[in-house]
Order: sequence, then C-alpha cells, then structure tokens
Amino acid sequence: MAGIRLGSKLRAVARLAVYVPWTVMLMPVQALAVRFGWRLQTSLPVFYHRTCCRILGLDVETRGTMSTAAPTLFVSNHLSYLDIEVLGSLIPGSFVAKTEVGTWPFFGALARLQRTVFVDRNRRGAADVQRDSLQARLEAGDNLVLFPEGTSSDGNRTLPFKSALFAAAGLRIDGRPLTVQPVSLACTTLDGIPLGRRLRPIYAWYGDMDLVPHLWNVVKQGHLMITVIFHPPVTLEDVRSRKALADHCWRAIASGVSDANAGRLRDAADDDMADQRRAA
Repeated sequence: MAGIRLGSKLRAVARLAVYVPWTVMLMPVQALAVRFGWRLQTSLPVFYHRTCCRILGLDVETRGTMSTAAPTLFVSNHLSYLDIEVLGSLIPGSFVAKTEVGTWPFFGALARLQRTVFVDRNRRGAADVQRDSLQARLEAGDNLVLFPEGTSSDGNRTLPFKSALFAAAGLRIDGRPLTVQPVSLACTTLDGIPLGRRLRPIYAWYGDMDLVPHLWNVVKQGHLMITVIFHPPVTLEDVRSRKALADHCWRAIASGVSDANAGRLRDAADDDMADQRRAA
C-alpha cells in the first residue's frame, strides 16, 4: 500500500457514521422482501447501493448501454469488494461469489440478502451443481453478475477468465440464447486526478490485504471515479463455444480496462466536447 495518501480521519468517521445506520436500517426491509418474494427485493438493492456510493465517495460514470434483456448474465473484471456497491448501483440483479464470502461478518449477511449465488470453486464435482444453481436463477428471470477471474486483481490488468464459470451461458430462455454482456470496471481518478499504478490499491483489494484497514483507507479519501463500460452483448451461439465466449469477454473487458486506465476514454470525451463547441 506504499504511496497511498493519508486522507482525512474526520471524513472517514463521518462517512461510516452514515453508512452503518443506513445499512442496518434497510437490512430488515430487504429480509422481508426476500422472505415474501416482493418485487422490492430487486429494486431496493439498487437504491441502497446507489446511496452507499454517494456516502462512500464513489462516483460512478458509465459508457455504453446496459442490456435490458431479462435475464442477462453480466460478466465483469473484479477489483474489490467495492465492485458490489458500484455494479449493484447500476444492475438490478444478484452476484455470483465464492462460498467464503457468505461467512464474512456483516458483509456475508449483506450478500445473502442480495440473494447472492455462492459457488465452491475448489470442491471436486461441484461444477454440475453450480451450473444448475446459476441456471435456476436465470430461468427465474434474475440477472446475475459473474466475476470469471475467480479473484480480485490490482486494477492494472485483467486476469485470465475461468471458462468453467461460463457453464450456464448455454441456457436458452423462452427459446432464445442467454444474453451475456461483458463489463469493464476501472478506478480512474481520485478527486479528478488520474490514478497511476501505485495509487490503484486505494480502490483495488487483492492478495493478502486485510479488509477493515483497506475500507478505512477508502473512506478517508476524497472522491474516487469508477468507470463502468458496458460492451455489446453476445450469446454463446455467436461464438460457438464456452471457451470462445470466455475469450471474447476477456478481450473486450481487458481492452476497456486498458483504455480507462490510460485515460483514452477521457481523451475521447474531451475531443467530442471540443467538436461540439466548434460546431456551435
């Protein structure tokens, strides 16, 4: 974590003083919505995560168009536990996570309340069971968010995808192939200043980092800009095989992450604004 600035302890305390009561207040509401199958169980998490992003200083900008097909399997790179707040503020759906997440204090309860699908990626013979669990949720019309890297990265590169996690992509919904949308996620600026390689761990949480100190450092900082790029949707039939689908998604996502980190998206936006001013 070398090179990460100190931030403000007062800001951290103020943010947590709002975040914790806000979360605790909504947990029983979501629990009732899940228990009785209310439509609120899908819309409330989006509202919750959107508010949490504002509380925690996570500014989310989007590029591209999010799929509205129901259901859609959203496939994203994975940088941090904060990805849940960011993607959850945009996508009405549930996440696919490793079983360990369900055992985490507090955050595990939040994951269960969002109807997270837990998968055991280390247990032999679990692939068929996990595929069936994912397919059951998709057949019910639920959007799912999948992190096929299998772990979080440092934000500087996109790790190889595990094609086995695309097993549910062959599902057909009402006779049509399942829609799969690649999504790139990158933390690009801090208080408007582009982040370099050394500062990306302000947002990225990976390796043997402890969660609580990392979160404390996040809430001390100013405003982090998170860029989310929705790439054109694809289906398994478009690319013929599960491995080819994993490769297609990886290439689209890795390219988007690289462009966002290098500031090419900002440069393109500046050029567009300049063209509009000249045309006016």
